[in-house]
Amino acid sequence: MNSVALGLARQIRDGERSASAVLEATLARIREADPRYHCFTSVTETRARQEAAAIDARRARGEVLPPLAGVPYAVKNLFDTADEVTLAGGRVNAANPPARRDAVLVARLREAGAVLVGALNMDEHAYGFTTENSHYGACRNPHDTARIAGGSSGGSAAAVAGDLVPLTLGSDTNGSIRVPASLCGVFGLKPTFGRLPRTGSFPFVGSLDHLGPFAADATSLAAVYDALQGPDAGDGACAQYPAEPTLAALASDRPLRVAVLGGYFTHWAGPEARQAVQLAARALDAADIVELAGAQQARAAAFVITAAEGGALHRRRLVTHYDYYEPYSRDRLVAGSLVPAAWVQQAQRVRHRVYRDALALFARYDVLIAPATPVPATPIGAQDLMLAGQCLPARASMGLLTQPISCLGLPVCAAPIWPGIGADAHLPLGVQLIAAPWRESDCLLAARRLERAGVAAVRQVMPTPFLRPQAPSNPATPPAESHPRAPDARRRHWRP
Repeated sequence: MNSVALGLARQIRDGERSASAVLEATLARIREADPRYHCFTSVTETRARQEAAAIDARRARGEVLPPLAGVPYAVKNLFDTADEVTLAGGRVNAANPPARRDAVLVARLREAGAVLVGALNMDEHAYGFTTENSHYGACRNPHDTARIAGGSSGGSAAAVAGDLVPLTLGSDTNGSIRVPASLCGVFGLKPTFGRLPRTGSFPFVGSLDHLGPFAADATSLAAVYDALQGPDAGDGACAQYPAEPTLAALASDRPLRVAVLGGYFTHWAGPEARQAVQLAARALDAADIVELAGAQQARAAAFVITAAEGGALHRRRLVTHYDYYEPYSRDRLVAGSLVPAAWVQQAQRVRHRVYRDALALFARYDVLIAPATPVPATPIGAQDLMLAGQCLPARASMGLLTQPISCLGLPVCAAPIWPGIGADAHLPLGVQLIAAPWRESDCLLAARRLERAGVAAVRQVMPTPFLRPQAPSNPATPPAESHPRAPDARRRHWRP
């Protein structure tokens, strides 16, 4: 399987390149390109050189190297990294003391041999879909630097799209992995709620926050996800399940039962988004169109829960440091802190009901396809967009198609598609590959099949040290898979 991350690790393991040489090429690339993209808020050169040197020393001693040995990565700046201040995109956090230890997922990647090169730009406190951060500057889309990278994990997606690093970590509350993955044209994974521990990350909405990876290809995404898995008692919402590796399953020829989500997900999709879904559906032999009852209500519930929990988290500091918060988020947080408890209770009831409706769909299908964003990346500073004959607020509307799924806690892989139509033909627009709870292997397998068919691909913006596979100019359609797989009787269901 073609993998940028595993290919680098193999070269280092075989002595074709040293971890230190890969790191220096990475740092040079960041210095050269990041002024255009503004992905990084800090670069941890000293730590990175120590970690790379340690990998080279282990190889020199003849030790067996871990699976991601020497692979550079970076993290959204809401992850704790030892001896660095965790900004979470906020000015109000800049005076905080440095973190005493790494977040659990950062520690797991260190154990897997990956080399941390820095922290990445984001929307303030993860409350946004554009990463137009007024404190640290807007992150720019590598495919068109006049456009947004998406958010709130914009720096994480743009760093992969710009080939600064092959792997990054981000977070997803209402779509903050899938939106930037879609707009920047990279692979991203939002696992099942509770699958990956959030210990050592700055919170936003405790009942909706997910952590997950971005990567330059589906195989790398599965490899880093496997390295992140495992229970952790520090996060009360983390399911205490053992790791369930997915990498080997990407070579499986087992059939997947795939359908397209219509209704709400078609109504709020622009022409590029509909084309992206059609391309993915054709490649995965998805002929059925189904509807998720209550998707609109689920998005409304997500708004209420986000506002209430986010507002409660920040209420005290908003009283004392109101001017430290950026205008994009502070008024929404204040309003959220005033949401009545009865509204939140009703939102949670809606969440449970729509979740049950989703489970009924997964009794018949393994994967559901939906667009990840309604339109491609909008210009930086855009206030409005036209969609379904309506003028909508541009920033909030980027989450139209991701919020209903976040509210349900379902695992989703965002796969980069290139619709190639209209004035934005040079821009990607991703699809969501949605699976049943705890079935990350299904959505990753679907992403890999789209990649093998040439339908999903990460396209280089310029030649770089990372030898990324190019997208074929004439994607082929893979063989149809028409044999349904029996539901897994051991399947676990997280209930929101």
